[in-house]
Amino acid sequence: MTSDEGTNIAKEWEPVIGLEIHAQLRTRTKLFCACETSFGHPPNVHTCPVCLGLPGALPVMNAEALRLAVLASVALECTVHEESVFARKNYFYPDSPKGYQLSQYDRPLATGGRLVIDVGEGPRTIGVTRLHIEEDAGKTVHGRGHGSLVDLNRAGTPLAEVVSEPELRSPAEARAYMKAMCELFVFIGANDGNLEQGSLRCDANVSLRRRGESRFGTRVELKNINSFRFVEEALELEIGRQIMLLERGEPVRRQTRGYNADRRETYLLRDKEVEEEYRYFPCPDLPPLVVDASYIEVSRRGLPELPAKKRIRYVAEFGLSESAAGVLTGHPNIAAMFEAAAGLGASAIKVANFIQGEVLRDAVVCGAELKLPITAAQTAELVTLVEEGAISGKQAKAVYAAMRDTDQSPRALVASLGLAVMSDRASLEALAATLVKNNERQAAQYRGGKTGLFGFFVGQLMKMTGGSAEPTLARAVLEQALRTSGSGEDQQ
Repeated sequence: MTSDEGTNIAKEWEPVIGLEIHAQLRTRTKLFCACETSFGHPPNVHTCPVCLGLPGALPVMNAEALRLAVLASVALECTVHEESVFARKNYFYPDSPKGYQLSQYDRPLATGGRLVIDVGEGPRTIGVTRLHIEEDAGKTVHGRGHGSLVDLNRAGTPLAEVVSEPELRSPAEARAYMKAMCELFVFIGANDGNLEQGSLRCDANVSLRRRGESRFGTRVELKNINSFRFVEEALELEIGRQIMLLERGEPVRRQTRGYNADRRETYLLRDKEVEEEYRYFPCPDLPPLVVDASYIEVSRRGLPELPAKKRIRYVAEFGLSESAAGVLTGHPNIAAMFEAAAGLGASAIKVANFIQGEVLRDAVVCGAELKLPITAAQTAELVTLVEEGAISGKQAKAVYAAMRDTDQSPRALVASLGLAVMSDRASLEALAATLVKNNERQAAQYRGGKTGLFGFFVGQLMKMTGGSAEPTLARAVLEQALRTSGSGEDQQ
């Protein structure tokens, strides 16, 4: 099969994709006990009779986990139900010591929300089926010695599971949805954004159908993907695998599969369970979870401005491009720095450009934690110095390099480094005259119509002044010098 034939075949099929996002709620302790949720500690040190499932141990609901789950629900515009129920989801894996998972099934915390995504073709609204609270499993570690080991530090960690409607139609949309969901959870403080630590991951469900058909195909689940890039890659490969099966007349089996990023392939984990196999039933140790209307309203009023609305406001209020607004709202600390610097009187567009071009290159990101090399006040002052003409853009970069990771004032650094814009017209005219005289051949070519050579003269003048020449004045004196030189030659 040629690549064109493969492309045409792919166009005949429409992917139907839904994501189940598992976001670890940002609490100090686990969902039903007082064990820590810390990451990176020695195995099995954060365990107790409750999360180990020992006989007689009873769960007690974590109030902070509930608060964050309700906050996420209202941020997603879900209907939060005043009464929901925890159920036991029964399965037997080594990383589930109780033999069941405490989750919510037929009566979840919230239903019927939405999330807006954009993959460059305009905004699209993806429905949210439900948000429910559940506990995480432990971790099975393979390849240690002759068998597998189990670390239960993570067992019982609180999760919010957000299930989308099957409305995503491409791997790129799935990536955008997962990224938008992560941004939302980080902005409201419900998740730490550390995907590499498993704090936010997803299961991707995908099936194919002929374009124009309404009936869904056989669904395959891709399990435990913890990267925006990987969810897109895994779906692309799985879609290709399913197309090959269908074009050969072979059925797609209902399966749970994993993704190997190194080998760039999906692989079989097990045949997919059906819901009946989990034998859900209400947990007898937990009463119904009651959330009254006033609690929900307090959560709704406490919502910060969300990334999507912030992007729209940045374009309308500050005149930023959609691209710049997207970068600046990618992390709450970046957005806060931009707004603080713009609020100090500096040009919002120039602040945005400086943050994107210089500051973010040196920012250290670890999920929700972000260390910035300079403060908003330093950013505003430095941008203002350029606006005032006190220093050039090139000099601003030198000041930034000296100021990075210090509390020094840009104005003080400009004085101590001896930096200032050269705006003395007489001095620049003398330099321009010398430059033109030393480059008579290029000057003649410029006067003969090769106007692109003007950039050569500007660059040379900037080099002569160490980048300190005031740009507008430098261009003016060069234009004058080139004209004067030409007039003089004509008279001779």
